[in-house]
Amino acid sequence: MTRVIFMGTPDYAASILETLITTDNIEVVTVYTQPDKPVGRKAIMSAPIVKVVAEKANIPVIQPHRLRDEAVVKEVLATPCDMIIVAAYGQVLPKAILDHAPCINLHASILPQYRGASPIQQSLLNNDTQSGVSAMWMDVGLDTGAIIKIETIAIAQDEMVESLYSRLTETAVNLTLDVIHNWDRRTATAQNDAEATHCKKILKSDGLIDFSDAREIYNRYRAYTPWPGLFSESGLKIKEMKLEEETSLGEAGKIIHMDKEGIVVQCSCGSLRITRVQAPSKQETSVVDYLNGKRIGCGHSLV
Repeated sequence: MTRVIFMGTPDYAASILETLITTDNIEVVTVYTQPDKPVGRKAIMSAPIVKVVAEKANIPVIQPHRLRDEAVVKEVLATPCDMIIVAAYGQVLPKAILDHAPCINLHASILPQYRGASPIQQSLLNNDTQSGVSAMWMDVGLDTGAIIKIETIAIAQDEMVESLYSRLTETAVNLTLDVIHNWDRRTATAQNDAEATHCKKILKSDGLIDFSDAREIYNRYRAYTPWPGLFSESGLKIKEMKLEEETSLGEAGKIIHMDKEGIVVQCSCGSLRITRVQAPSKQETSVVDYLNGKRIGCGHSLV
């Protein structure tokens, strides 16, 4: 029986945890996840999905604000285990915990590419044709550990972040079991730090667009839908769009075509077909209905 301490927070981690719980010869002894936090306009305190999954299986859950605190570290070290599995936990593990048991991290990128907080979104922002999940033995750095195995998947040109997230989660689940049962430190390969790239935590402000480059905006739409979403300076949210073309030059934000299906908006480079929008404090609607209400059309600016 392999005794596992699990550390993770979002859906990606919850799917891995569910698989560990239901797999023979694996016992999840304790789960660490982020503290409950207020969610929505009413700021209702909500538990991470990993906590929900663990409690349903009667597994002890610990939610430290700082994993590095001395009392928390002592608590981890007092828990016998054979392995620590980490997936999108959101905190850096101190060396004392790394030395307690082999620590395996499942990172949703082809390392050393996209170390950091938003690797799935970054692959879409960069219009990559493939992504993957890297299993690594953790060290004191951020996503710098030696690679055990990488599984890759192709990215479709119009793939959205929710679809890619789902497929990478399935890949991570299968890779986790493979690594637990079949791999050890002797098979790991050091990362080439000279090839490393990093990605940041996504902010609400990252959704602001200026209609400068159609391809760049479309990639942001793929990466940032549903959150933080795309919106113009006026606060108009772009809820549904497609890339029309990438090469034309023109006036940014100008409506150059309109039909019953939607509109084409010129960017400084390229153009976008937009079909659904949401004005501030209004319900989502078709862009045609929105423009008819504003009594504007071709030749006017959407911005």
